[in-house]
Amino acid sequence: MFDNLSEKFADAFKNIQGKGKISESNIEDALKQVRTALLEADVNFKVVKQFINAVKEKSLGEKVITGVNPEEQFIKIVNDELATIMGTANEEVNLDRTGVVPILIVGLNGQGKTTFSGKLSLHLTKKKNKKVLLVPADTFRPAAKDQLITLAKSMEMDWFDSDLSTHPKTIATDAMAFAKENGFDVVIIDTAGRLHVDVELMEQIKEVRESLASFDPEVLMVADAMTGQEAVNVAKSFHETVNLTGVVLSKMDSDARGGAALSIRHVTGVPIKYISTGEKMKDLELFHPDRLAGRILDMGDVVSLVEKAEEVIDQKDAEDMMKNLEKGKFTVEDFLKQMDMMKNLGSMGSILKMIPGMGGMMRQIGDLSPAEDEMTRMRVIINSMTKKERQDYKVVKESRITRIAGGSGTTESQVKDFLAKFRQMEKMMGGMMQMMKGGGMPGMAGGAPGGMPGMPGMGKPKKPRKKGGKWGGGFF
Repeated sequence: MFDNLSEKFADAFKNIQGKGKISESNIEDALKQVRTALLEADVNFKVVKQFINAVKEKSLGEKVITGVNPEEQFIKIVNDELATIMGTANEEVNLDRTGVVPILIVGLNGQGKTTFSGKLSLHLTKKKNKKVLLVPADTFRPAAKDQLITLAKSMEMDWFDSDLSTHPKTIATDAMAFAKENGFDVVIIDTAGRLHVDVELMEQIKEVRESLASFDPEVLMVADAMTGQEAVNVAKSFHETVNLTGVVLSKMDSDARGGAALSIRHVTGVPIKYISTGEKMKDLELFHPDRLAGRILDMGDVVSLVEKAEEVIDQKDAEDMMKNLEKGKFTVEDFLKQMDMMKNLGSMGSILKMIPGMGGMMRQIGDLSPAEDEMTRMRVIINSMTKKERQDYKVVKESRITRIAGGSGTTESQVKDFLAKFRQMEKMMGGMMQMMKGGGMPGMAGGAPGGMPGMPGMGKPKKPRKKGGKWGGGFF
């Protein structure tokens, strides 16, 4: 997410390194690079102009703070302004009211409206404890109804059996009546995709919105983040017709530029409420402008990482592992559970990007896929071990190694390599416990500074490689 923009911002900040203070002359080159980076990211040119002017004005008016170098001050100003143009704070749908809340989902064809409807229903059910009704209202594409019902069934969610031969506004009002009678809190209405330049279809969605006026509906437009400036233009047209209350950006995990996210709020005045970050139903996040600004500038997003960890990590498993560690015990079974926890958090790259300063290190390391592949191979090896072997890997001798290799489709040398690496991990975890009990800093495996429990240790990155280089540090 925003990889290109992050890299170019990092290059721009190098112009301020080693300077004694911020001056017009030494920020000029940095601002030129920032301006170019934003325009290349397909950010609206008016937004870019206002952003640059605001950063320049605040930078030159900034008093030097004792103990804070000019580069850090400049980055802080850029961070604050990025957050400001994106909206400063998250604004989720308003559910703090009485009665059934309708949420109308609109947008162009192929933007991910139906998938988002499913994701939002899961989010509101699991995290907001709401009873949600999914309503298919796409009268142009009959398969859309089947798609939404299939999603609803897969998530054990309730759905409304819409009559697609009627007008979408009739479907919406019938669904609201059904929801009221059956005690639903939220009704999510998935409408047909329509071009913003098609007057007749835009008038139809306007009628649907007006039919729900007494319920004060939320109207969310789903836009493909990868379309950049075009997404902004579409949002503007939809807002003028149906009065949007929010925008959802889909495919954010594939957007390396960021033009839509950085422009929509400023141009339309409509807040971005959610971002879709993957294909799974759970891959939906609240849009936090301040946190996203931090990710772009390689300042990390520890708050989101902690929130995600709280959602996916089993507290009992974590407590059991801690008790084992306190006894000086760390088993292959514990390691497998930790890998499962990490897998639920997301890819290794997405996790590392949430840790301050890791973006630059990842650019030096290069491709993380070999490390991901190695973790997959280790998982297969562990799954071929017996429960006794997972509890005590030291019982694994030659005959067992042969059996494990055969069962996992790996070689005996790969199994031995895993056992050797796990032995290093065991020592590292023991050292971590000593440190937690007041001992000295343990030697981190692979020479990794600041290693984390449950995360394969990374060695110090080698000199920057060209893109596509191999894993640059000791794994474990």
